[in-house]
Amino acid sequence: MPSCWKRPAVAAGAPLSEGQFRGVPGQASAPADRAPGGDAGASDRDPVKGAESPSWSRRIAIGVAGLVALLTAALWVAPHLLNWESWRPQLAELASARLGRPVSLDGPITLVLLPQPRVEAAAVSIGPAGDGVSVAARSMQLRLDLGALVAGRLEPREIVLIGGEISLPWPPVALPGFRLSPWFGALDARLEDCRLRIGTLQAEAVNARLVTGGPVEAMVAEGSLAWRGYAVRFSGQLGRAGFDGVAPLDLTLAAAGSTVSARGVLAPEGGFDGRLEAGGQDLAALLPAPAVAWRATGRLTAAADLLAADGLTLDLGGQPARGAATFRLAPEPRLDITLAAGRLDLEAWVAALRGARGYALPSAVPVSIDLSAEATAFAGLPLRRLRGAFFLEGERLSLSDISALLPGETEIEVAGATAGPRMELAVQFAGRAMRETLAALGLPLAGTDPARLRMAEGRFKLALEGNEAAISDLTATVDGARVGGAGVWRQGGQAGPRPSVGLGLTFDRLDLNGLVPPLPDAAGLPAGLAGFDLNLRIAAERVAWRDLVAERATLDAALENGRATLRRLVLRAGEMDVAASGAVQLGTPLRVADVSLDLSGAGAALVPFLPAEWSGLAPLLVQPLALRVSGGGAAEALALRVEGDLGALRAEATATLDAVQGKGTGNLTLRHPGAPRLLAPLLGEEVGSWLGQGSFSVIATLSGQGRTLTAEHLDLVAGGFRGRGQVTLARDGARPRLSGRFAAEALPLPLPPLRGVEPLGLDRLAALDAELAVEAGRVEAAGAVLLHQAAAALKLSAGTLRLEGLQARLGGGTLRGALVLEGAASPPRLALEARLADAALASPLLDLPLDLGAGRVEGTARLQAEGHSMAAILATLSGEVAMAVRDGVLVGLDLGAVQAAAGLAELGPAEAALRHALANGATAFERLEGMAQLAGGRAVLAAMRLVTEGGGEATATGEIDLGRGALDLRIAAKPVAEAPEIGLRLTGPAEAPRRLPELADFLRWRAAR
Repeated sequence: MPSCWKRPAVAAGAPLSEGQFRGVPGQASAPADRAPGGDAGASDRDPVKGAESPSWSRRIAIGVAGLVALLTAALWVAPHLLNWESWRPQLAELASARLGRPVSLDGPITLVLLPQPRVEAAAVSIGPAGDGVSVAARSMQLRLDLGALVAGRLEPREIVLIGGEISLPWPPVALPGFRLSPWFGALDARLEDCRLRIGTLQAEAVNARLVTGGPVEAMVAEGSLAWRGYAVRFSGQLGRAGFDGVAPLDLTLAAAGSTVSARGVLAPEGGFDGRLEAGGQDLAALLPAPAVAWRATGRLTAAADLLAADGLTLDLGGQPARGAATFRLAPEPRLDITLAAGRLDLEAWVAALRGARGYALPSAVPVSIDLSAEATAFAGLPLRRLRGAFFLEGERLSLSDISALLPGETEIEVAGATAGPRMELAVQFAGRAMRETLAALGLPLAGTDPARLRMAEGRFKLALEGNEAAISDLTATVDGARVGGAGVWRQGGQAGPRPSVGLGLTFDRLDLNGLVPPLPDAAGLPAGLAGFDLNLRIAAERVAWRDLVAERATLDAALENGRATLRRLVLRAGEMDVAASGAVQLGTPLRVADVSLDLSGAGAALVPFLPAEWSGLAPLLVQPLALRVSGGGAAEALALRVEGDLGALRAEATATLDAVQGKGTGNLTLRHPGAPRLLAPLLGEEVGSWLGQGSFSVIATLSGQGRTLTAEHLDLVAGGFRGRGQVTLARDGARPRLSGRFAAEALPLPLPPLRGVEPLGLDRLAALDAELAVEAGRVEAAGAVLLHQAAAALKLSAGTLRLEGLQARLGGGTLRGALVLEGAASPPRLALEARLADAALASPLLDLPLDLGAGRVEGTARLQAEGHSMAAILATLSGEVAMAVRDGVLVGLDLGAVQAAAGLAELGPAEAALRHALANGATAFERLEGMAQLAGGRAVLAAMRLVTEGGGEATATGEIDLGRGALDLRIAAKPVAEAPEIGLRLTGPAEAPRRLPELADFLRWRAAR
């Protein structure tokens, strides 16, 4: 309270001297007011009745009224006409004595008797009295007690200070003790339109009233003031001090819908100790806090430089809390608040602190808030064990020692401050279950590996300004990989309400396996990307994705206003350098512009990107590769051009794609100067021996839709192979499916070693399914023509190859048959049915010591076998073969010479001739027919009969071991009807069998003759 409320401005009960009393205007003596002679009205009485006559009564009334009017005018005018300057020292001395501090009256002094007596003094100054309190007022009014004034005493009953400037130093020299003297009487003091200064704090429009009733009654003060635009009402009651000097004090303040009440005692030295009760509907009107209803109770103490409330029990918007508050005024004003709660609305507190402007305390008073909560949330993210300190000084907000536990037990620490509208924070984090933290932040992690994104720690700087959040100086370790960079997030702006994200990151290694979720459906991709803008720059020393390992990868991409731009993608995978760029206008439909893809280096780096069914192309890609893809256009008419070189293979292609309907057309040209050299990595080094020398070229007109590709016109040249056709490759099933028709001028086929033990690779038949109508002008093997005008329906399904309806010309005859090869079986199985009619044989068939050299052949075969190699197939061959040859030649023996030698007279020359005929020569025959039963790779000859042109006959019996290539045959002939047979046994390897002539019986017969 200002000091002018403590004591009356004019001392009560001060007596006036007789001269002073008489000199005071308006204090005339009693005889001056009465008629001389004592009973002036006696002559007016009626002598008979003793009463006043009407005329005299009227005269008396008029006289009294005139006298009163005259007296009133005198009381109103006379004080203004008198000079009160002579009373200035006495009044100042009287005020100083009563106030206990020097008082200076610098302006005019007047006394007003009506409507009530009062003294008015202008330009009043009340100096300090050791406590630093000073008062300067425009005027001061003292209402005097009329009875005391008539008795000659000045007893003020009301003191009014108008337009005062009251200054209280802070910290004060000594805290004033608001205690009244026991003899102090009734007093009514008021302040009107005053200004109160307490240190650097200032209150305007101070209007207050102080009332005290007597020596034992309390002093009551109430009033209002304006503080930073808030209307504050206050009331207080100060009781009389007891024998120990302690005085009770009740104080109540009300402002901005909140009320603060304090009840306690004033110590003799001026300190206060009591209880505090406060509450209101809007805490934000008083402090940088959420706009919630609040209530607080606790202990309140006050000293010269400190106002403290501790042990506070709080209710903030229905949430219980504990806390304390300290208002320190020295050496600088400062408010410190400590708040601890079980649950807290952190978002509301942060918003209040960031937007704190014009709360009840002036900007010169810094505010420190030490906040803690066991559970809270920020931006929808649950937090636990929140601790931190907030310091608001003017418009600068500082944060220190902020710590919390995020979901996933990730620890986070924050410190920083605001700079104007910008907030800058330093953030540190560490966690062992970062995946849970990122999921709580809203990152889509569905489809990623749960073992990834576990351990992470790092730090970064965060700047918040308006709708923008910027991250800089990021240094972190995630799953053992180092990450650095910066980023920015902006909500709205010139581009509209869409959020905008900018991100630049560097990695020492980036393992994308388990981090890249499945891409959304292409139809929903534009809508998913149109809701935000993105500017992305990523650099990594090492990148791993699936089987790809790349180095020095750089990605620069942007997404803006529905347009996705790949400025540049550069990486090195093995010995392959990759560069890509382009842009896509998202929408309906998509539009692609300036697409470019450049590959240079070793083609083996592309192997990890090949579909599983194309893995067989891997050996071809070991050569140097240079490939460029370019194009652009609307999604329904996307034009692409491809040029490339793989070693000596040159590829050129143009295509027009309809990405909306998933179809397209194009042309493809492949050229290579040496087919065997190109195909050797795929088909083996022996490809040249059966394919022949020559170039390789493919010219095709292609069309496709979905997963189906059709070559409308396909021309293929590979060494000795020439062909053309129309084929379709469909990839919509479990395996690719090839269908169509193909006609070849020459179809060279490989012949594996007859008894080779190497696997034939029949399991590769399961790589695709096929249904082709195949025609060949000639079928060649090992440089020889096997078949002419061959045609068959080739069917391949689930690893089983079928040649159905096989027809061909062989030696001028007709070959019909069917072949089934179950390559997916274990072991693979083979089944063959064939019928040969009227085939002319002009040369030895197998080029063996005993062979069929000529003739017209007919025959049938039904064979089965199984095995992974040719040796296994021959060793398991079973079935039957029937053959008939007319007008042929048997090479390896001369049955005509045998018959001639049998007729020689001399035994010795006959034996020699027989042996020679059985070892050399050839036999012309009219007919050779017979059958062989095969089982376990052994062919057993049955009913094999040969009829020579001279009418001679021979039979053959025995077996042939196809798996071992060995013979055990016996050929018998009867050159003389009544003589024993002449035989020839062939045993051993088929390429060089041992010949054992059986002549003994015949020679004995001759000798007996």
